[in-house]
Amino acid sequence: MTSTHAFWLAGRQVTGEDTFDVTSPWDGRLVARVSVPTDAQVEEAVAAAYAVRDEFAATPAHARAAALDHVSKRLAERTEEIAQLISAENGKPIKWARGEVGRAVSVFRFAAEEARRFNGGEAQRLDTDLGGQGRLALTRRFPKGVVLGIAPFNFPLNLCAHKVAPAIAAGAPIILKPAPATPLSGLILGDLLAETDLPAGSWSILPVSNDRMPALVQDERLPVISFTGSEKVGYAIMDSVPRKHCTLELGGNGAAVVLGDFASDADLDWAATRIATFSNYQGGQSCISVQRVIADASVYDRLLPRIVAAVEAQVTGDPSDDKTDVGPLVSEDAAKRVESWVKEAVEAGATLHTGGDRDGASYAPTVLTDVPATATLACEEVFGPVLTVQKVDGEAEAFAAVNESKYGLQAGVFTHDLQVAFRAHRALEVGGVVIGDVPSYRADQMPYGGAKQSGVGREGVKYAMEDYTYERVLVLTGLAL
Repeated sequence: MTSTHAFWLAGRQVTGEDTFDVTSPWDGRLVARVSVPTDAQVEEAVAAAYAVRDEFAATPAHARAAALDHVSKRLAERTEEIAQLISAENGKPIKWARGEVGRAVSVFRFAAEEARRFNGGEAQRLDTDLGGQGRLALTRRFPKGVVLGIAPFNFPLNLCAHKVAPAIAAGAPIILKPAPATPLSGLILGDLLAETDLPAGSWSILPVSNDRMPALVQDERLPVISFTGSEKVGYAIMDSVPRKHCTLELGGNGAAVVLGDFASDADLDWAATRIATFSNYQGGQSCISVQRVIADASVYDRLLPRIVAAVEAQVTGDPSDDKTDVGPLVSEDAAKRVESWVKEAVEAGATLHTGGDRDGASYAPTVLTDVPATATLACEEVFGPVLTVQKVDGEAEAFAAVNESKYGLQAGVFTHDLQVAFRAHRALEVGGVVIGDVPSYRADQMPYGGAKQSGVGREGVKYAMEDYTYERVLVLTGLAL
C-alpha cells in the first residue's frame, strides 16, 4: 500500500479530505499519493501567513539565517534520497537530479548569507540643499507582505527553493504551491523547515490543483506573486492582478551562436558537445535549454555533423540508471506535442538529421535544419529534446536571428573576441548573455530572468529579496552633521 503524503499548513503537517496520485513518467508506476488541502485549510494557511507578517518581518536576521543554514545542511545530508524522489516523480535522469539537489543546497546557503547582510541601510546627507540642513535620510528595506510562490515541474526542488529561501531571508511569509505533477520535492522542504524555529504561519506548502490557483492569485492578503512557468499563464496572472507585484520567470527558446572565430577543431568539438548536452538535459525541459543553433557560414559545415554525432551519443533510457543522459518528458501528452511540432516542421520543408521518434513519454533527441520561420518549432518554446540549426553570414546577421524571437531569456555566444562579447551584451535582447558556452548556464546567486515575452523581474536570491521588499526612508532631523 502507498502511504499518503501530508502537506504543510502553517508549519504543521496535516491532511485534507481528498488525494491525488503522483506517477512516474518513465513507467507509469505509482510514486506516491498526496493529500489535497480543502478550501478551509487553504484559508487557514493564508490567514496564518497574513497574521504573522509583522512578527516575521521583525525576526532577527540571525534566526532566519540559522533556519536557512539548517535546511541547506539537511538537504546535503539527504541528497541521494531526495534525488531519487525527483527522478521518480519527474523522470529526470538521476545524475541531473543529484545536481539539482546540490543547487538547492547552495540556494539555501546563499539565502542564509544574504539574510545576514541584507537591509543594512544606506545613510544619505540631506544638507546638500539649504532646506535639508541637519537632516539625514536612512533607507531600509521591508517586506511587501506575504509571497505566493508558484513553482513548475521541471526543477521541482530547486525552483521551489528559489521561492522559499529568498522569502525567509527577507522576512516575508510564503505560501508555496508546487506543481501538481511533481509536488513531492516541494513537500520535502517542509520536513526540513519544520525542524527549525521559524514562526508558525510563516510558511505553508499547499499542493492545490491549478484550477484553484486563481483564487489564491486574487487574494488581497498575498500582495507578491512569484511565478515560474508558461508565458500564457504568467501573463494571465499579471493581467488579472495589475496592482500586485508579480515576478514572472517564463519561457524561452535559447539560442547558441557560433561565430567564425570559434573555428579550431577543439573549439567546434567543445561547442558541439555543450550544445548536444544542453539541448537534451532534463529532456529539453528547461527554459534555457538550447533550442536554436545559429552558426556562421564559415563553420557551419564542420559544426553540423559534430552536433548530430554528439546528439546521437546521448544515452536515453531509464532515469534511475547513472548512465542515462536523457529521460522521458513529464507526460505522454508533452511528448505527443513535441512530436506534432517536429512533424509539422518536416512537412513544411525542414530536414530531419536524427531523432524524430516517440515512445510513450520519451522523445528521441532530435536535430533539424532548414526549419521555416513560420513553423511552430521556430516560433515557440519546444520544451523537449529538439534542436534546430541555421546558417548565417556574420555577426550582425547572427545577432539579428537571436532577436527575431519573441522570447529573450538567455543566449550563448561562442567567440574568443572580447569586443564581440561586449557587442553581444549590448545587442542581444535577452536577460543574460553567456560567452564561450551555451545559454543554459545559470549560477543560482546571479540575477536570472528575461526580456520581451520571457518575463519580468529577476530571480537569484539577492534579487528575489529585492523583489519581495520595498525601500522605506527614515528622515532624522536636528543632527549635527
